[in-house]
Amino acid sequence: MDLHLKNKVIIVTGGAGLSGSIGEVTVRHIAAEGGIPVIVDKNERGVKLANDIREKHGNAMFVPVDLTTEEGCREAAEQAAAEYGRIDGIVNNLGVNDGVGFDHSYQEFMDSLKLNLAHFFGVTKAALPHLRKSSGSVINIASKVALTGQGGTSGYAAAKGGVLSLTREWALELREDDIRVNAIVIAESFTPSYRTWLEKFDDPEAKKKEISAKVPLGKRMTEPSEIADTILFLLSDRSSHTTGQFVHVDGGYTHLDRAIT
Repeated sequence: MDLHLKNKVIIVTGGAGLSGSIGEVTVRHIAAEGGIPVIVDKNERGVKLANDIREKHGNAMFVPVDLTTEEGCREAAEQAAAEYGRIDGIVNNLGVNDGVGFDHSYQEFMDSLKLNLAHFFGVTKAALPHLRKSSGSVINIASKVALTGQGGTSGYAAAKGGVLSLTREWALELREDDIRVNAIVIAESFTPSYRTWLEKFDDPEAKKKEISAKVPLGKRMTEPSEIADTILFLLSDRSSHTTGQFVHVDGGYTHLDRAIT
């Protein structure tokens, strides 16, 4: 299926993650569909990633900014628009389950909200004049933690709950501009950061098997590529009447009764 993403300019925050991260995989998927990914990240891995995409697919841009600042959010949109003259979509992806809870300070809690929520607003606001011209699409990356809780991660849970609320709010507010806004809800996905977390256990492989066994569909974790495929579909006009939705790409983990499955 042609997703009609050729030459579409898509901002991906946190797009310079390690190989196999959701941001990095999404960037590569956009490029493979003929789109132009704008990789927004403070990590210099973005230089190599953008160069690699240019060699393979023809066009990409890296914008090295700190998205925990208002200036960084504004720069992300302004540089993309200055380079290409348009913005067709945003994947608000940057976020880290940083474990900021009651053992942390008030300031650390606020910093967690900046890292995991505030830039969703900042980048989208800065890009909004261009999205209005293109009738663009916004994808917000959320987490099951927003719905289920986890314990010990108040900042991340609050931020991801806010991500879901903003998704519905923006879908309503921007409907007259034909801007669609949807959220992807992720549960257990085997990313590099997830691998690092597993390494804290005495037997990481056993822990991975224990968690995977609780995923109803296939008894396995979600592949980042499966998440990226859904992101691309929601970015495209193939999903032209879908907005305000929380799309769970999680093998049924969040909603299906694991006591039965």
